[in-house]
Amino acid sequence: MMRILLVNPPIFDFTASDFWLRPYGMTRVASRMRHVCEFIFFNFLRTVKKDAWGRGRFPEEIIPKPEVFSDIPRRFRRFGRQRAEFRTLLQARAFDVVFVQTSMTYWYPGIREVIEDVRELQPSAKIVLGGVYATLCTDHAESLGADLVIKGSNLEPLWRALSMQPSQGDCLIPGGNDDVGVLKLGEGCPFHCTYCAAPLMWNGFAPRDTGACLRELRLLIAAGAKDIAFYDDALLYRADEVLKPFLESVVNERISARFHTPNALNARFMTPELAGLMTRAGFASFFFGLESGAAAWQTATGGKVNAGEFAAAVDCLRSAGTRYIAAYIIAGHPDSETQSLEESMQFVHDCGAKIVLSEFSPIPGTEDGKKSTPWADMKEPLSHNKTAFAIRRLGADYLNRLKSLSRSLNHDMSMKYPG
Repeated sequence: MMRILLVNPPIFDFTASDFWLRPYGMTRVASRMRHVCEFIFFNFLRTVKKDAWGRGRFPEEIIPKPEVFSDIPRRFRRFGRQRAEFRTLLQARAFDVVFVQTSMTYWYPGIREVIEDVRELQPSAKIVLGGVYATLCTDHAESLGADLVIKGSNLEPLWRALSMQPSQGDCLIPGGNDDVGVLKLGEGCPFHCTYCAAPLMWNGFAPRDTGACLRELRLLIAAGAKDIAFYDDALLYRADEVLKPFLESVVNERISARFHTPNALNARFMTPELAGLMTRAGFASFFFGLESGAAAWQTATGGKVNAGEFAAAVDCLRSAGTRYIAAYIIAGHPDSETQSLEESMQFVHDCGAKIVLSEFSPIPGTEDGKKSTPWADMKEPLSHNKTAFAIRRLGADYLNRLKSLSRSLNHDMSMKYPG
């Protein structure tokens, strides 16, 4: 039986935290091989000091900044378990294949570290990369020395390389004894926002089988998960067909879990009925992708939602008894001048929601990635770093002022809606 090592690599960045961060794509792929393979999972990003919803911090150490960040007045860190722990595993057990999950494009130094250790200690093992960085920066990923880089969702090159027939259906393999699980009810997104990678990762929107999703949910809960984060890019889209049947089963079966939406909901599709069903099913947090309250900016970047739709969605959720509602506001966008950032933050507060200030990361292949070249070398993934880009675009002083305003408004909101 083929022995495969699944690796969730360390992060090299200015900041990083466990916002329900799990290697969902890699475990989904592995689940299709479970009939012929043995798996070992090494998670560099094992969380410490978790909060009530399973989020927390990673072990970290300050390290020298790459030269490309010499102008950024922030400390640089390596997040994750010690490198020596991984090397000990490689010295103790032999593997045929090593899968490495990739996510943010600018986190590739952690992937490079993993590849270096595997090449040194297990030179005969085949190394396979897949995920966001592998798809968006394929040429760069191939330069790191892996045997195979999977671009997008086409897995045929993987099955050919491993001379394998995958199983039909994909029941998730949980990471093991984890109190957080992740789930997707659909792939892709029907919108084409100018700042988003979803259209580059998937061709449109495709719902998954409801029965398979429910089986995954039961597996996650059986493995110890209490908090479930949806990784969908369009969770509320076609809700009558996708989300509602899933949640009705959750309610009818009395499945107990707290649900969260870190990938951002589209307020346009929220209704009083849907808000009530989501609340009854156990949704504890609602994160919306507003990005800006300025109508002209919203239209120019894809028109996925407007301020009125967001305000109406918050009203629906408050009426349903929801306590935690938040909205992402992008900080550092190439067209920041038209965003009305401080006014947008005040608008979110006035609607009755918390603000999540999301520093902009330019994504290669997107319209806004092309606009970002005055502040970033798009051929060097480190230049996509959100902290560095936002500081270069807005200036450290103004960015700090926005963060201070966000903290102040959110403190006020916490007083109004405690818990």
